[in-house]
Amino acid sequence: MSGSSAAPLLLLPGLLCDARIWPSETLSLTRPVIAPLGYADADSLVAMAERALDAAPERVSLVGHSMGARVALEIVRRYPQRVERLALVSTGVHLPRPGEANARHALLDLGQAEGAEALVDRWLPPMVAQRRRLDEPLMQRLRSMCVQAGVDTFAHQIKALLHRPEVERLLPTIACPTLVLVGSEDQWSPPDQHRALAAAIPGARLKIIEGSGHMLPAEAPDAFLAALSGWLAAEPASLPVTRVA
Repeated sequence: MSGSSAAPLLLLPGLLCDARIWPSETLSLTRPVIAPLGYADADSLVAMAERALDAAPERVSLVGHSMGARVALEIVRRYPQRVERLALVSTGVHLPRPGEANARHALLDLGQAEGAEALVDRWLPPMVAQRRRLDEPLMQRLRSMCVQAGVDTFAHQIKALLHRPEVERLLPTIACPTLVLVGSEDQWSPPDQHRALAAAIPGARLKIIEGSGHMLPAEAPDAFLAALSGWLAAEPASLPVTRVA
């Protein structure tokens, strides 16, 4: 499917992110793009999914980054008939692990005590590939986006993440063409996690973007857009793992 007959892309941002995480060239893809600014005060993945669908047409193709991919999976769980294609970027499907709640609440405590700048300066750098942390314009764009999201948004979103539902049993039931995309330097959601995720979804295609970290859409916009273009053009089929320099 292409052009006006294809389902629009619904772009779902991750933790502390908004529409600025996506490359501006995303709008030049071969179908309409809907890029919500965020999820307002929603504090569950279900509420985020419902909010994202509020302004969406009946049928969409979903692109979810990090937490946004978990939102996308909630949409697939609840409304599979509405999803034409699915792209899961820099994410995971595991339940909260030991220590995760403490680590997230420590960041929240820091933000409440010292402000969003302190929270973001602690949280953001490990989310970016080490060599890209030297890219000052990139880091300033990401920092500004995350700081503007604010401490209250962080509180709502970590509540949603810490109460996330089990999703692994959903994966084998996904029937739409699915792309699983990750950066080779993603420390938060590493490539092996995505290999397992892609293997669990029938016919899913895995792409690993060399040199990129967790903030892949902003770190490697050209490779990100190329991966999306291939996913939009591909017929439903099992494709091999590919590595993109």
